[in-house]
Amino acid sequence: MLLRLILLLLPVATFAATPLVDAFTPGDPTSEAAHQVDAVKSEMIRGAMDLPARRLLPGGDQPWEGGRLSFTMKVDPQRPNYLTARFWGGEINVNLLVLFCEGKQVGYRYLGDVDVLAVSDDEPRYNGRFYYCTTPLPRTLTAGKTEVHLEIRSNGAVWGYGKTFEQYQQPMKTPTRAIYRVATHTDGCYVPPADEVQGEAPKDLVRTQPGEEVFDALKKRVNRTLDGCLKSRRPLNQMQAQLLAHAYFVKWTVAYQNPKVVEQVTRTADDRYRVWLKDPAAAWHDPATWNPDWFGLGPAADAVRLLAGPIAPSLDAKIDGEKTRRDGWSEMFRASRDWLRTHRRWYTNQTLFVDTNLYRSHRAVVAIDPANAWPEEQAKRYLYEALGLLPWTGSDTDQGAEKQLGANYFQITGKGLSRELGYVGGYGEILGEMVDAYEAARAPGQDGDPTIKAQIAKLQRARLYFRYPMSDEEGFRAMRLETGVGWRDAHFPGPVLYAQRDTLDETPLYAAAVTLDPAAVGAVQQMFAEGQFFAAIARALKDTRLRADFGLLTAPDDFEVIRAQPARNQPLPMSPSQPDTVFADEENGVVAIKHGDEILYVSLYWRARMGINGLARVHYLTPRFQQVAVVYEDVKFEPSGRTWKRPNWINFGFANGGLHYPGKIDSSLAGELLPIPKFPPDVPIPKDKESPFAGRADFYQLRYGPYLIGMNTTKEKTFELTAPPGVAQAPDLVSGRSLPLDAPIKIGPLSTVVLYLPQ
Repeated sequence: MLLRLILLLLPVATFAATPLVDAFTPGDPTSEAAHQVDAVKSEMIRGAMDLPARRLLPGGDQPWEGGRLSFTMKVDPQRPNYLTARFWGGEINVNLLVLFCEGKQVGYRYLGDVDVLAVSDDEPRYNGRFYYCTTPLPRTLTAGKTEVHLEIRSNGAVWGYGKTFEQYQQPMKTPTRAIYRVATHTDGCYVPPADEVQGEAPKDLVRTQPGEEVFDALKKRVNRTLDGCLKSRRPLNQMQAQLLAHAYFVKWTVAYQNPKVVEQVTRTADDRYRVWLKDPAAAWHDPATWNPDWFGLGPAADAVRLLAGPIAPSLDAKIDGEKTRRDGWSEMFRASRDWLRTHRRWYTNQTLFVDTNLYRSHRAVVAIDPANAWPEEQAKRYLYEALGLLPWTGSDTDQGAEKQLGANYFQITGKGLSRELGYVGGYGEILGEMVDAYEAARAPGQDGDPTIKAQIAKLQRARLYFRYPMSDEEGFRAMRLETGVGWRDAHFPGPVLYAQRDTLDETPLYAAAVTLDPAAVGAVQQMFAEGQFFAAIARALKDTRLRADFGLLTAPDDFEVIRAQPARNQPLPMSPSQPDTVFADEENGVVAIKHGDEILYVSLYWRARMGINGLARVHYLTPRFQQVAVVYEDVKFEPSGRTWKRPNWINFGFANGGLHYPGKIDSSLAGELLPIPKFPPDVPIPKDKESPFAGRADFYQLRYGPYLIGMNTTKEKTFELTAPPGVAQAPDLVSGRSLPLDAPIKIGPLSTVVLYLPQ
């Protein structure tokens, strides 16, 4: 223990600047002339810290296109090459910068394993300092060459959910962010020269406003919504009915114990029954619910289940002179349950929605017609599978459970993260959905399933490693969600986030107030101390959608629960005051490292949807600068003998390439063969479909600056990590032990070693 403490207190060594093959400064005439720069619809500027730079302007041939910057740069003819661009971290810009090499597009415009050079930033990426984006140059285009022709093109932001090209590709209306430097190099870890001007972090200011007065606005907002629902002369939609039913138990609302709530929920269920009776498919395409095939009639069922007591006297009344409510509603909710169990989804957040609404449908039948309900164990199996407490078996078929991912696939990893095709940032924040599942299985005011509660706490603790210190949009001290290495993330930087996100139908307190887990309570108390809780409520109040009312409804009572807890003094693990730490999740292939004043996030299993790509994503934060990079890594796996050939896609890195751009644009990656490893024996290898097994290696090794990472993702094998020659020993940041390096280090099943190598 003493040795581990000594190692963790050692200062982080200063690492030398990355040797460059070439570099040039856009906006500097001499540098541009040396690199044969040709700029179209562009302007030279004096940017941050009065440094020269270039930015590209709107006005291309298409509304969404802007200027272009062409240039030549030296490369290494024998080694893999990278290109790094330097940007100012205080600039917000939604436009994309797309790199081309020898006339071919490098990477994909949306969620590909190689990103465009600059994606949209929602807020300042690194206030007061520069950040660097690094992308690998295609080996097929640099091999044997000493120089390549490169081009940076600009276009407007993209919206990933757009159904048409016009919805997806937005017009470009403003100049791009400024480009301060472009460099080529052969080491994926880019450390800028010591004499390069970097700026400083903003002053450490703690937010003091807004304060508790936001609860007054919150209660007015929610009560206004509830009052509108209570007074509506038309049947409510099922989301409105569900909100009313939950508010029936919240003392400060106009709905508390209000008989009108029971009347409105009853009318809503009758209306849903009439719609379902006329057109059963309408229940799965309810326009009031977003992604309606995830919900079925679960929200209406939840409302009926919550109010089953006061509704009971009217259950034997007939609907339109036909069936009784009891019989009609029971039939409808059983149909909802059965439709959802045959339409399950394997992404963790999605199956949680589906299976929670499946279970809600079941609970409504239990409440109004128990003779026709499933046994509780049968229904709860779906909930437990979605929560990672039982193996996920997929949709039900006439031949039994589909089991398309085998008999031993869990939705939550052993370390407590949602399990998909790697670490998930925004979509991995599933605490709200998990608490919804917990609430669906308990009566108001009563304790719920302790097994589910423990699983919520486990995931909460794992997520805490993925919050890093960075100021909020106004420059105040904050923690943010790590999205840089999130495989489904396209928003940077991540939102201000401590224990839990504050958007839509949840609040930062939702899970912490349910579990009272010390780590979660400590995170919330840190949020209170740094003045970010009431700011989160103020942000949520700006969202006018009904979904936001669900989260706001619980916030005041949850606040009182947390405020009554003793001080935990457990800041988030990546907080500046905390000791060094490493969190590694081998099932998701992700590592989070805090070492001194550096933070390093690495996704070793990076957007490898169809085959093993040998690429890792890195987000490196230091006091001087920040880097996001896609870098080459070494992998080991058992080949299946099959490969996947990259199509000529330039837009999406999935879904048949997404919407197609006009004109002839070729991908620099087209034709690359990605090997597919052996799958578990009970899982078939799908043809041209993504799978959590298709791109996952058995062993990853990555050297990134002073860090050497070895990760074994298997449950039964052992691999060896070989350190570079000339290093006798090095500290392992995971175990805290100093390891001799005179022989390869053996890494056992589901374990990780992170060596910190000296200069």
